[in-house]
Amino acid sequence: MKIFLVGSGGREHALAWKIAASPLCEKLVVAPGNPGIAGEPKVTCIPVAADAVPELVAAAVAERADLVVCGPEVALCAGLGDAMRAAGLQFFGPSRAAAEIEGSKAFAKRLMYQAEVPTAAFGVFDDLGSAEEFIDAQASQLVVKADGLAAGKGVTVTSTKEEAKLAARHMLAEGVFGAAGARVVIEERLVGRELSMLALCDGERLALLPTSEDHKAVRDGDQGPNTGGMGTHSPSPLVGAREEQRILDTIFQPMVQAMAGAGRPFQGLLYGGLMLTPERGPMVIEWNCRFGDPETQSVLMRLDEDILPWLAAVAAGKLPGGAPRVRPGAACCVVLAAQGYPEKTRLGDPIGGLPEPTDELRVFHAGTRRDAGRLLTAGGRVLGVTAHGADLDAARQRAYQAIDQIQFDGMHFRRDIGLRGKTTT
Repeated sequence: MKIFLVGSGGREHALAWKIAASPLCEKLVVAPGNPGIAGEPKVTCIPVAADAVPELVAAAVAERADLVVCGPEVALCAGLGDAMRAAGLQFFGPSRAAAEIEGSKAFAKRLMYQAEVPTAAFGVFDDLGSAEEFIDAQASQLVVKADGLAAGKGVTVTSTKEEAKLAARHMLAEGVFGAAGARVVIEERLVGRELSMLALCDGERLALLPTSEDHKAVRDGDQGPNTGGMGTHSPSPLVGAREEQRILDTIFQPMVQAMAGAGRPFQGLLYGGLMLTPERGPMVIEWNCRFGDPETQSVLMRLDEDILPWLAAVAAGKLPGGAPRVRPGAACCVVLAAQGYPEKTRLGDPIGGLPEPTDELRVFHAGTRRDAGRLLTAGGRVLGVTAHGADLDAARQRAYQAIDQIQFDGMHFRRDIGLRGKTTT
């Protein structure tokens, strides 16, 4: 099979690594890719931007791709899936209409409400005055979210009404997130522990992938501003087989049925960001329409079989029963970030000391570029050091030992990735 993969981040590097390992993969073309992706076997990177829909379609047609896989949400929300399918190509990823589950938080919240999927109480606003009146009327702490896509940074978790009003003002009046923040969702702040669940979906059927837990705050102890994700571990100790089934029955299946009932059948990777609350059980924080980043890095490190037939089955609308086989043990991904991330990020610092990949250790490139033979930082999240071990302690130790070898000026990372995974409270 000839595979065409869209994207350039750590998620796409993990997907490229796993797809290229498939004996079914003859050639893997990645647009635009990154230096790490370019180093994988069978891979050719081409300089087509991940949001350039017509150019991507033309390139995939020219390559006679048997399957197109899209990583980033921006392209999906822009209708890449519709355009690829219209060109006669098999595509892994939702239509533009189905991708609105991530592209509009207001749409997702309203659909959950109609489908009786457990989620936080909320209000939707496009003017500051109404938002402030709503905030004043609430008894609980609040979360303020930009309705549209904001690269994982459009969420402000607040502790006081003043903080909530300030966040609403930043989005609605000051336009800090542009069009993405022209409408906001304000919801009750749920208390508990976050869980990421990823499921392959063919429009009707689901296959759950291993659980994981993301660490979004920039500093240890979940302190500081939110980022796109500073690391993950898999599995979560909070969710056994019985709880997985409960989440499938009360959250994922009703949402998939609601999407189909709304004329927006979901084909691709459906990502549920959940809060495991002590009193109300699992509740939805957010939905994403694609593989998570950096969840994908740790989850794919644990898969023990070829992922390509699963991706092709989703695109064909013919998921088999069961779920991909998982190898024993645990995985941990630690993100190495550039100076200033997530605010004013410095780029262009030389990177050195990358360890050789093994079956138990991979360094996935997220924000890198090559210039005159040198590997340089080119994004806020630079590398995802991902390790597998017999247990979480072993995976953490292997990842942090590898990090000791890597150097670039301004490099910072959390030293507590996976520590919460050792406890169930």
